[in-house]
Amino acid sequence: MVDVLKRNNVTVKGKGETPMLFAHGYGCDQNMWRFVTPAFEEDYKIILLDQMGFGKSDVSGFTAQKYDSLQAYADDILEVADALNLKDIIFVGHSVSAMIGVLAANAAPHLFQKLILIAPSPRYINDTDYSGGFAQEDINNLLESLDSDYLAWSVAMAPVIMGNAEKPEWSEELAASFCRSNEEIARNFAHLTFLSDNRADLKRLQVQSLILQCQNDVIAPLEVGNFMKKHIANSNLVILNATGHCPNLSAPEETITAIQNFLSSEKVLS
Repeated sequence: MVDVLKRNNVTVKGKGETPMLFAHGYGCDQNMWRFVTPAFEEDYKIILLDQMGFGKSDVSGFTAQKYDSLQAYADDILEVADALNLKDIIFVGHSVSAMIGVLAANAAPHLFQKLILIAPSPRYINDTDYSGGFAQEDINNLLESLDSDYLAWSVAMAPVIMGNAEKPEWSEELAASFCRSNEEIARNFAHLTFLSDNRADLKRLQVQSLILQCQNDVIAPLEVGNFMKKHIANSNLVILNATGHCPNLSAPEETITAIQNFLSSEKVLS
């Protein structure tokens, strides 16, 4: 148990019994939730973690053979849940961790009561009758740039991902978070993320889900949210007024309200 919690630098706080487990997006860490989690600490048990290779995770447990798919990160989520004896989990995942949450819930649906998927995408590359936002060549170039100079890529990509050019401090924080990451693992995770295709996993999902999409998000455009709503049977789609890819930083109040509305609703969504 200690090793599992240490590996993912798990933090537990809050006064409630029902667990809310927050998982951050690519290149980030649990600190990215600092504007969101206080709104839920009175009523829920808050679990925060750092994905392998990011934040203060213990990278001694990393091997490329083990972490060769997003399922390995989903398995980490399940191991944390087991170590803390969690059940009826409300999972909140940002960006790629939204898909990691879907994989975890498909593997162990009995552990989860709700999924909240913030700026998710099951596939970033366009396909026949599917718009993911990027051509194959775009992703190839992105990964080549990342592999050749990770730090330069981090500085260049952070403003693109964050959006909200009028708030450069958010882009600077994101770039700094990227640069603190373990480069080897960050490169590996980037390839897993941007080359992933989890569209088939959406149809298997049994857990009630909220999809939160932002305006003008170049990473996960609105078409992706509509696709997910169509293919997740028990889901609801909310389009935030927030722009960019990180509403947990740029629009925490709107994000909190959308989550609260979802959690307080007794209606079974369809």
